[in-house]
Amino acid sequence: MVAPPVAPDTSAADTPPTRRRDVRGTLLRIVLAAAGGGLVFLSFPPRTLWWLAPIGFAVLGVLLHGRKMRAGFGLGLVWGLGFMVPLLRWTGEFVGLIAWLPLALVCALFIGLGAAFMARVSTLPGAPLWMALLWVADEHLRSVFPFGGFPWGKIAFGQPEGWYLPLAALGGAPLIGFAVALTGFGLAHLGRDWKLGAPLVVLPLALGLAATPLVGTAPDQGTVVVAAIQGNVPRAGLDFNSQRRAVLDNHVKRTIELAEAVKAGRERQPDVVIWPENSSDIDPFRNVDAAAQIDRAARAIKAPIAVGAVVVDKSDNLPRNTVVLWDPERGPVDTYTKRQLQPFGETMPYREFFRIFSKTVDRAGVFQPGSDPEGFTMGPAKVAIDTCYEVAFDGVVRDSITAGANLIAIPTNNATFGFTEMTYQQLAMSRVRAVEHGKAVVVAATSGVSAIVAPDGSVTRRTGLFTPDALVAELPLRGEATLATRLGAWPEWVMTALGLLAVAFGLTVKRRGSRPTPGAGVGEEETDGGPAGAA
Repeated sequence: MVAPPVAPDTSAADTPPTRRRDVRGTLLRIVLAAAGGGLVFLSFPPRTLWWLAPIGFAVLGVLLHGRKMRAGFGLGLVWGLGFMVPLLRWTGEFVGLIAWLPLALVCALFIGLGAAFMARVSTLPGAPLWMALLWVADEHLRSVFPFGGFPWGKIAFGQPEGWYLPLAALGGAPLIGFAVALTGFGLAHLGRDWKLGAPLVVLPLALGLAATPLVGTAPDQGTVVVAAIQGNVPRAGLDFNSQRRAVLDNHVKRTIELAEAVKAGRERQPDVVIWPENSSDIDPFRNVDAAAQIDRAARAIKAPIAVGAVVVDKSDNLPRNTVVLWDPERGPVDTYTKRQLQPFGETMPYREFFRIFSKTVDRAGVFQPGSDPEGFTMGPAKVAIDTCYEVAFDGVVRDSITAGANLIAIPTNNATFGFTEMTYQQLAMSRVRAVEHGKAVVVAATSGVSAIVAPDGSVTRRTGLFTPDALVAELPLRGEATLATRLGAWPEWVMTALGLLAVAFGLTVKRRGSRPTPGAGVGEEETDGGPAGAA
């Protein structure tokens, strides 16, 4: 008889030192993942360290290479927490952890899901390209789901100072995110394949520099003198609007002061005046006194004012976040109602369910969304109105541009977030939108930061926080559409589809590689990538 084969002794593999090394290795990877996400956070405004973002992606690329999808999800989740927890701290400034940490966790879970798929394609030929495409897909998913999406944290919004910014004119925010991720994943690939990694690092930067001349600034439809009014609020926090009359009075006062400066020759006469979101939380259609105050300001400045107001609609007696166009001679002549409402703020999805966890959900509003993207004709300008939260959504801003606008106004209210970084993050979005659509942008905030942004994304004037101010500037009116405006969402859809196709191919390769080979020995091992050694 032939003796049966003796199984090899593998007990040494389970010795305590080996297990300790495994634990230390796992802990090291977790720390590196959190640090990589932290680097991306540090690349965001108010800091100007835009170059840290590719390094953060390089860390993620190194960690994901050859990992199983489950490990990729875990590492991506930690990386996402390192990025999103500090980035979104402003959401809990006055309501605590109940808003901040769950939101950061949800965003990180989406990143973890994307990282799982990135791990799957990390060993395919051209892996950095597929991984960068999957990042675009991941951002797209976060922008539409759940509750209408939450695009805050798009990589493009951390790049208003960087070499990648001009790419916005070609393919919008998704193209910037793709270029940054591709650079980082290319850096991670340098040690494995210099011939592939080096071009993937250099190409996105070169494209950004080459696109710079494509960002037009010429006033092909003339110019307009714009004033952004920052009246300030009585105090920061959720209850700032408990003194709604004081907020309105502040904006009236600062506008009249500007009118006096114009009369004295210290400032130019504006053609257009932009007040912030919530500058009149008293409905001027129902309150005669509020209407009289706004009318007083408009007559003093001798220009139409876009007034951010809370208006209660007669049809259902429910509030709308509305911008009212107030003419100095005719009074209110047009309105724009905010289309993209902020969940858990202006609206409350599943209110009864979330009340189980916190009664603060009852502070969320019952605002109703608008549907018309068309803004206002104000003097020589056709002004797109994108109120506060709307500036984060690619499609919302583009719809207001394709309605015929040659200037963008962003009325916003940041008083509810105090001195946090939120206002700087939002200003960065406005700068990206300026380049994306080749239009000057006027940001008017109740408490700051208000700013004037040129079509090339540069900030020409800005205010401080919680100080009354008025910014006056002559801006170009541009009707020319950028390639990004004309293409719309197509670049994002194409990149998302290519990334998903790469995942499908990677999963197909895995299934084929995991099938037993006829006649193969039963002792052969398999890895996540197929037969032994394939990964």
